[in-house]
Amino acid sequence: MLDLYTWSTPNGRKASIMLEETGLPYRVTAVDISKGEQHDPEFRRISPNGKIPALVDHDAEGADGQPRRIFESGNILIYLAEKTGSLLPESGEARTEVLGWLFFQVGHLGPMVGQWHWFKDAAPVESDIAIKRYREESLRLLEVMNGRLGVTPYLGGSDYSIADVASYAWARTAVDELASEDAESVAGLKPLLDWLKRVGDRPAVQRGMEIPTDEQKQDAAQRAPLKGPAGGGSVLP
Repeated sequence: MLDLYTWSTPNGRKASIMLEETGLPYRVTAVDISKGEQHDPEFRRISPNGKIPALVDHDAEGADGQPRRIFESGNILIYLAEKTGSLLPESGEARTEVLGWLFFQVGHLGPMVGQWHWFKDAAPVESDIAIKRYREESLRLLEVMNGRLGVTPYLGGSDYSIADVASYAWARTAVDELASEDAESVAGLKPLLDWLKRVGDRPAVQRGMEIPTDEQKQDAAQRAPLKGPAGGGSVLP
């Protein structure tokens, strides 16, 4: 059995989509990041950087003799792919290509779209230059994806893979945001838009995008706020 700790963000949905794709049994704990639950010392023992998603595999043993923890979303995707032998080629150029596009998402698409969202919707002081910079970089990254998807149906090549799982929710978020501001900015990205539909039509993707459910989030809402580093606690290993 696997325990998934997550929230309704693009990073969180990478893990839930992958779990749905693999068919592995798992339980969900919603970690309400708006309440700072990611800083809870118990959660930090699973995810040292206090980020969702995180996973605990009760069928595998960690170095401390406890169920194995798996943190960082890209690491979770690789772990689940190798555990099940799915959505990641075993070797060769095919594996290298999939991992290249996985790290494209981890190192570029996610951070840039995330910064654009934060400066646009959450920053306490508005910064036009930051919003412009991260919006333009987010669009550029979507154009990189569009170029790739113009010559191959999936990011890793001919087959659906963890590269697509990683990028779907982030690309969907960015495209929807750009389209709401200026539909013309994404209208020309036809291969990317076709890919979003192709991936979005997968039943496992649709199920994963609904995790955590409203009921799971309600459970989190009823918990008292948790203390951690942000509340005067200490960072745990």
